[in-house]
Amino acid sequence: MKVLILAGGVGSRLSEETTLKPKPMVEIGGRPILWHIMMHYAHFGFKDFCIGLGYKGELIKKYMLDFCSLNSDLRVTLRTGEVSRSRGCELDWNVDLVDTGLNTQTGGRIKRLAPYVDDGTFMLTWGDGVSDINLHELLAFHRAHGKLATLTAVRPTARFGHLELVGDKVVEFSEKRQTKEGWINGAFFVLEPGVFDYVASDATHWEKEPLEGLAKDGQLMAYHHTSFWQCMDTLRDKVVLEELWESGEAPWKTWEDQDANSSDGKQGLHWNSNGADDARGGTRPNGVG
Repeated sequence: MKVLILAGGVGSRLSEETTLKPKPMVEIGGRPILWHIMMHYAHFGFKDFCIGLGYKGELIKKYMLDFCSLNSDLRVTLRTGEVSRSRGCELDWNVDLVDTGLNTQTGGRIKRLAPYVDDGTFMLTWGDGVSDINLHELLAFHRAHGKLATLTAVRPTARFGHLELVGDKVVEFSEKRQTKEGWINGAFFVLEPGVFDYVASDATHWEKEPLEGLAKDGQLMAYHHTSFWQCMDTLRDKVVLEELWESGEAPWKTWEDQDANSSDGKQGLHWNSNGADDARGGTRPNGVG
């Protein structure tokens, strides 16, 4: 099953990092957040990726092209320039790297990736958010209801201490809890090809006409995820994720350490290279993150 990842936006709210690199290449624990996202999907057996590129997309291409070399032991014969690779990278992923336009909005990016879906169910997420979501349960939920689209509904982490008040008296204080009110779109979609019909052009925001239209037509369902989810919009978000990773208790790290270099005993990271405001491209919808 194909996994689409939008990685084309400018990421202006994380400009401390994104003046030099696209947001999906901002590192957590020495690895791009894009790698963390892909590792989570691969842990559940979803290893066929298609990445929609835009802003500084050449850096993501270069990372993928160099991935095996940088994560392997190499022998270089200087006289001939021959390079042989020994112990190291054995990831059996396929990665399509697709230029979807610098100014294309999220819906437009998704529709530009339609030729890579092969008329089947596919997954979609943004290149700037991690979660411990069980992707098998998400897919089972989608297949059970038979609609065109499933999004993952999450409760965002409160940015400030939560106060429970009775008059002027504080009866409960909690520094880190999920908000009690409302759900937001946490991405991690499962979709059918029919959703492409809801995208009019490159200027279409996925979070506007397509999702609004799917909801109006009764074709949009929500999978409620009550465990960990975190997007990386700002430097503060990056610091939070970095601290979780360094603690050794990063909730989104669902894979074993050996999986970072190997998967099912097959060798090689394979790729196909084909020639806004956040990691996915376009503007972030109200209420997300």
